[in-house]
Amino acid sequence: MEFSGINEKDDAVSRPMRTYSSGMGARLRFAIAAAKSHDVLLIDEALATGDARFRRRSQRRIDELRAEAGTVFLVSHSNSTITETCERALWLEAGTLRMDGPAREVAAAYEEYTGAGKTPPDMRNRANRV
Repeated sequence: MEFSGINEKDDAVSRPMRTYSSGMGARLRFAIAAAKSHDVLLIDEALATGDARFRRRSQRRIDELRAEAGTVFLVSHSNSTITETCERALWLEAGTLRMDGPAREVAAAYEEYTGAGKTPPDMRNRANRV
C-alpha cells in the first residue's frame, strides 16, 4: 500500500476498490504487480497515472526489475517514457508491426510520421528480426 501512495491513515484503505479513482486503482495495481520479481512483467500505461513522486518511484522499480534480469513490456503512448525506460521499442499500428529497433529510433520515426502525416519508412527487413 505504501508504494501506491494510499496510506493506512486514509479512509480509502477501508473502502471497496470500485470506489477508487482510475488513477488510484492503476497505482495500486502497479504496486501489487511490482511487489515481487517476475520473469516477464507487462505494464500498460501505468506510468501515466499518479503524481510526479509516484512516477519516479515506479521508474526506479522498473529499473530494479530490469536489473534483476526480468523482461518488462511497457505499453505507452508517451515517447519520452519509452525512450527513458526502454532500450528496444516496437511500433504497432492497427495490429501491424510498423517498426522494431532501438527505442530512440522508433520514437523518432513515429514522431516524424505523426507530425508530418507521411507514410513511415519501410521497415519490414528490421521487423523480421523480432
